[in-house]
Amino acid sequence: MKRLVIAVSIGLIGTVDFPLAVAADVSTVSLEQVVVTAQRREESAQKVGVAISVLSGDELAERGVRNVNQLQDQVPSLEVEPAFGGGQPQFRIRGVGFQDYASNNSSTVGIYVDEVAYPLPVQTQGLLFDLDRVEVLRGPQGTLYGRNTTGGAINFLSRRPTNTFESGVTVGYGSYNEKTLEAYLSGPFSEALRGRFSFATQQGGGWQHNRVTGETLGDKDISALRGQLELDATRDLKINLNAHYGQDKSDSQGLYLFAAHGAQPADSDHKATGWGLNPTFARDTGIAAGSKPSRDNQSDGVALTVNWDLDAVKLSSITSNENFRRREFSDWDGTSQAQADTYWHSDARIFSQELRLASNKPARFNWLGGLYYAKEKLDEKFYSDFSQSLSLPTVLTQYSQEAETKSVFGQVDYLLADRLKVIAGLRHEKENRELQNLTTRFAASPVFFVPLSNRSLDTEATSGKLGLEYQWTNSSLIYGTISRGVKSGGFTAYNTTSLAQLTPFLPETLWSYETGFKSDLSSSLRLNGSLFHYDYHNQQVLGAVLDPISGTFIGKIVNAPKSEINGAELELEWRPLNGLKITQALGYKEGHFKEYHSNLVGDQSGHPLFFPKLSYGGSATYGWGAKDYHFKLQGDYSYHDTYKSWLNDLDPSTNYDVKSYWLANARLEVLPPDSRWSVAAYVRNIFDQKYDLTRNFFLPGLPVAAAGQPRTVGVQLSVVY
Repeated sequence: MKRLVIAVSIGLIGTVDFPLAVAADVSTVSLEQVVVTAQRREESAQKVGVAISVLSGDELAERGVRNVNQLQDQVPSLEVEPAFGGGQPQFRIRGVGFQDYASNNSSTVGIYVDEVAYPLPVQTQGLLFDLDRVEVLRGPQGTLYGRNTTGGAINFLSRRPTNTFESGVTVGYGSYNEKTLEAYLSGPFSEALRGRFSFATQQGGGWQHNRVTGETLGDKDISALRGQLELDATRDLKINLNAHYGQDKSDSQGLYLFAAHGAQPADSDHKATGWGLNPTFARDTGIAAGSKPSRDNQSDGVALTVNWDLDAVKLSSITSNENFRRREFSDWDGTSQAQADTYWHSDARIFSQELRLASNKPARFNWLGGLYYAKEKLDEKFYSDFSQSLSLPTVLTQYSQEAETKSVFGQVDYLLADRLKVIAGLRHEKENRELQNLTTRFAASPVFFVPLSNRSLDTEATSGKLGLEYQWTNSSLIYGTISRGVKSGGFTAYNTTSLAQLTPFLPETLWSYETGFKSDLSSSLRLNGSLFHYDYHNQQVLGAVLDPISGTFIGKIVNAPKSEINGAELELEWRPLNGLKITQALGYKEGHFKEYHSNLVGDQSGHPLFFPKLSYGGSATYGWGAKDYHFKLQGDYSYHDTYKSWLNDLDPSTNYDVKSYWLANARLEVLPPDSRWSVAAYVRNIFDQKYDLTRNFFLPGLPVAAAGQPRTVGVQLSVVY
């Protein structure tokens, strides 16, 4: 490695927890042993030779984490960049990410909800609620999971039905008239059958305003519900039926001008924005006249999970069907003119089936094997309005895409000696992607940029893992792994004006070399660390080609032959006093292209990759009692390093780098004695830091940014029964 990188990670494992009806136990300063299922069996996170961060559902709620984008403030080495501030998250772990605002391509980071894979990133934009925990795994995954990834995996595990009756409600009110509600009801129907129903909604909170009219933008109108039935069919056969539904009728986020555009000066107020709706564009897309940027998205799905304990082995089956409907209007010029407006009309359907057979009892030799099948179908229309920038009528790109994935995977571990374990895993995958009937044309005329076109991509890849784990002491683990991950190839679909843009980009592969340790230095002090080196092949990067019609650059995803990333992490958790927990996190990574020639700016070999190098954060939680009341004071903070942008090479006159920034939050909770209710007050972004989430342009000369949320305050009331 060219540089030794050290990162300290907030131990996001466990908190000083105060159940509403139970007084806090402050008689011990011992660390909690968190049980995870990251390796498809229950085990202590400290006994797993994988870099993993865990956040409990209570931590997510207390820190106001309601969507996946906010996880980047809580987890080291994770960034979730919103494409143009919109509903498409771009995940990046340890610098391994994928920039694309289109709906049709998969992510470098696998997202799983109750073990069901969400292959399209836009599927992840629902509310986070009633969760047991979130597990964030860093590094290639695939030998234990349905889908293969190069960056890592994020597992969301919801709370399960209970054997006793439980219910609760939490209501909140905050700045900008934000209102939240979460509720759950759980319990048995009989000795063998249990159920759980949970609901959440978020309303209001619009903190942006139209710089000309003063009209508010950014109000949320998003709701979600989940229902579960869990049946003990026999003593050894467990069945879980999970159904969910969500809708999002929120305003879209507006963009502001961070630099002047023509006669329009740069915005000094980050909360200012602008939008306009061309009547012709409204007619072509079906948007109501006078609409502000907004969305009308729906998601639903059902999953059947069966676990059959056959004594020596365990058979698991996960069958799911997911649907996503996207209707989303965004203004990407941040002005009242129709220079770069977009609209999605998308319908996605995903069926998946996973089967796993695994050894059931811990032994010297443990194994797991699995089969995975998925079928995706996406029908999409993407509209663009350039009427006041390029003098074009509404441009429509329309297509269907089908993807079929088949894989076989497995992993074994064997205890070579009392404290030395070897781990080996293998995965083989076949994938077929079909882009059907793609055309780019004027929406209201037969003038075609690209006539009806079909493209296909067939790939077959093998990946795997080889590792050693040494249990140095009962409380210290050392591990080393070599693994290979693969991410699917795909197509550049949007605003395709040249057949050359339809050439598919190939799958990327990543070789990971990692070593790390996990140690409980005492009953109250935990320190974990990892050091990694990545060899990247055919890295998928956002390039561009010159559009001969408009004379402007149009994005195209291409493969960079070789690149590398180096980095490391350390994790710290400390309970120095009764009721007090302190955590810290520091992450550092750096990378560069080893071989890549850009058709825009020439040879990029030796140039750095584009991601923030440093991430740092910490938290402190203290609980105490006074006059029979119980209190919990919690604070957390995070630092995000400067994010260098490749767009500076395209437009040297403007700086598209996202500047570094700090965020800090605090919360105070009060629990009266022998009570079933609690009240809490919070402040987020305490110092009202002005910062950007992303900077970009949809057309050259339109420098826009998506601002981060300003300071907000609020109160919450929780009641349990």
